[in-house]
Amino acid sequence: MPAPAHQWIMTAPSAPFARRDFDPFPPGAGEVVVAVAGCGVCHTDLGYLFDGVRTNHPLPLTLGHEISGTVVATGLGAEAWQGQAVIVPAVLPCGECDACRRGRSAICRNQKMPGNDIVGGFATHIRVPARGLCKVDLARLAAAGLTLPDVCVVADAVTTPYQAVRRAGVGPGDLAVVIGVGGVGGFAAQIAHAMGATVVAIDVDAAKLDAIATHGAALALDARGQDARSLKQAIGGFARREGLRATEWTILECSGTAAGQNTAWSLLVPGATLGVVGFTMDKVEVRLSNLMAFDARAIGNWGCPPELYPQALDLVLDRRIALAPFVEQHPLDAINDVIDAAHARRLARRAVLTPA
Repeated sequence: MPAPAHQWIMTAPSAPFARRDFDPFPPGAGEVVVAVAGCGVCHTDLGYLFDGVRTNHPLPLTLGHEISGTVVATGLGAEAWQGQAVIVPAVLPCGECDACRRGRSAICRNQKMPGNDIVGGFATHIRVPARGLCKVDLARLAAAGLTLPDVCVVADAVTTPYQAVRRAGVGPGDLAVVIGVGGVGGFAAQIAHAMGATVVAIDVDAAKLDAIATHGAALALDARGQDARSLKQAIGGFARREGLRATEWTILECSGTAAGQNTAWSLLVPGATLGVVGFTMDKVEVRLSNLMAFDARAIGNWGCPPELYPQALDLVLDRRIALAPFVEQHPLDAINDVIDAAHARRLARRAVLTPA
């Protein structure tokens, strides 16, 4: 008889996760049960546990919103998903409200985010709506040298910056500056490069800068010991040497820190686009008139519409985005050790938790 399904639950801020058996079956109408192959550990999960960010669903709650796996049970109307390898979108819009019908699913007020609104993926199984699931071609996955657990991070770490790059209109001949190139930012740099931009990476971690320098960044700048003016001068000089515009830079803030956000704001140039991708509870003080004076724009980026997931996944499966060097798998039951290591910044790669 197979072992019962189990999940690791957040019971209180800063408390260790607790293991609990549960029964995810049967799925309701329009739902599926996914046997989890991998679930990524995101900065947002650390925010819930350590930084006072509140989940929409009251505690106790199973966190985890970067999920890949195999559909093992289906409810009425979802039968076609049986046996399919899938990625579960990190944000599941309802698809029926006014915002969804107008193509604004990111602001759907009925959306469900695993590990925030509903039970998440730090578990052996998860029950979710079938609407919006992203099918994974296992043959293409193997040809790309990846496994199903690896692509769980597509659900946020890849698709969120993918949406940000698309919204900013990044293309050939553009200069894209990515601030914070661990996790989401590393993929943002790769995506911008894949779209034809010349990429400048900024971070305070030399190892992360070295890694992204071989995966899409044409210039890597260590922000330690440099003020905003010197960083802007360095980027401007690089742009001149490369024959790139001194205007209309795309700046993607992915660090999720106050320092990173201040740096991003300081890099505004005429016609710039600032894409805010990282999240922090910290506050920054900026002069909004800079947007007016530079005829610039700032864009928030919450998740990614499920209909864009196949395009983002294609970049991975076509090897235009390198995934394997930036993720590492850990047993789900080692979750507390992994979370502590991630919080202490001892992990060089994005952790993926895999059930035994």
